[in-house]
Amino acid sequence: MARVISVFLPTWPTDRLRRKTGAAASPAEAPLIIAGRDGNRRVITAADAAAWALGLRIGMPVTKAQALVPGLTIAPANPRADAEGLERLALWVLQRFSPIVAVDGPDGIVIDSTGADHLHGGEAAMLDALVGRLTFAGVAARAAVADTWGAAHALARWRADPVFIAAAGAAETVLAPLPLEALRLPPALSAGLRELGFACIGDLIGQPRAPLTRRFGPELCRRLDQALGDASEPITPVRPDDMIEARRSFAEPIAAAETIARYIGKLVDALCGTLEERGLGARRLDLLCHRTDSRIQTVRIGLARPVRDPKRLTRLLCDKIETIDPGLGIEIMSLVAPLAEPLAAKQAPSSLIETSEPDLSGLIDTLANRVGAKAVYRFAPVPSDVPERSVCRIPALAEDTGARWPDHWPRPSRLLPRPEPIETMALMPDHPPNWISWRGIRRQVRRADGPERVFGEWWKRDAELAAVRDYFRIEDEAGARFWIFRSGDGEDAATGSHRWFLHGVFG
Repeated sequence: MARVISVFLPTWPTDRLRRKTGAAASPAEAPLIIAGRDGNRRVITAADAAAWALGLRIGMPVTKAQALVPGLTIAPANPRADAEGLERLALWVLQRFSPIVAVDGPDGIVIDSTGADHLHGGEAAMLDALVGRLTFAGVAARAAVADTWGAAHALARWRADPVFIAAAGAAETVLAPLPLEALRLPPALSAGLRELGFACIGDLIGQPRAPLTRRFGPELCRRLDQALGDASEPITPVRPDDMIEARRSFAEPIAAAETIARYIGKLVDALCGTLEERGLGARRLDLLCHRTDSRIQTVRIGLARPVRDPKRLTRLLCDKIETIDPGLGIEIMSLVAPLAEPLAAKQAPSSLIETSEPDLSGLIDTLANRVGAKAVYRFAPVPSDVPERSVCRIPALAEDTGARWPDHWPRPSRLLPRPEPIETMALMPDHPPNWISWRGIRRQVRRADGPERVFGEWWKRDAELAAVRDYFRIEDEAGARFWIFRSGDGEDAATGSHRWFLHGVFG
């Protein structure tokens, strides 16, 4: 089933203006409005969060706003710049999140996320990443995912806080309590419906369509059918002018997996030829299969490094053929490279003495496209004595950070996500425990080494000014080795609770 994400940018004009002016922009807490013309009147066309909090609303005369808020910052409306900025933002989303992205003007973006969410850890993680990155960039955003564009559009504007995920097949249930305006109806049409007693979308569902169409025209039923999934609403993706693309149209629709694989190979060859001419390598490829019913099936693969090897790219794309539903047939196939980077030719070793380093990028690409890019990573050390802060995840092929692992005390091969409390008996302050009980299993301690004292990082939190941990390596009667610690120095209660925890397991 198709899944669509709608991103709502409630204060896009003011956010765009602040990003454009940069350091010269007024403080975020200073109210900012955008002023435009409504006939002969000068009215508010957009307002930031601070202005909304002070009671300023879109459509309010600017003179009234100035009277309510002295010293109000006013900027002229620039709809063209807003639209161009929104298109650039859509292209940014296209490169990073999904193959099909379109502008949903004047204040939103629509994304066909079918088959793309698993690359980001699922729909919830994808929405969080999308909204989080926009917020970090200074753009207020809310997002919702549903089965249709109309449903996602309505939920993003009336239910998301800041995200909302509608269950598959639940469009009617989640849309029913929303106001009529959520259907993207003209204001005059919504007002006419309210005069007849219709207050929400649920009041329209199940009503005879013929009387509604005769009175209000086809727009009402079309929007309702689009939101409920009874009428199609194709998304035409944005494309930059310099997008590298290979396209193939078929006189007769194709559907067999072998035929799809054969034409994938031809498209890849054509695309790699263009990449080589420009000195580029693909970091992301999107295969778009246009079906005879106007639906688009997409396949996206990511690459750890720029690549233009036809055999490798063909193999990665063909591994995804089982996710393509050809329906009654595919009439157009296009392969695009939304993200490409410079790729210089490399010279192979010229003698028996020279050796090349093994290239793991092929293996990493295969794994990342099967389980998601976030599931393939490696660990890097971080300069910190606190164990849970001394390691971080970095991309599998990231450059060496320069930090080195500590070698003064052994560290466990497996560090628990968070220390787990254990029951034990020990002679304080410096002796290891005689036994521990972890997850309901009591273990007798046969050997122990320690303590290794770790102090809190007082420059990060005041609560760690006096905090202490004493770590011990222990081995039970079965030979299993664990890393445990006591919170506190064993004497002063200000240094910790003196409770015991298990923090890691040695391999």
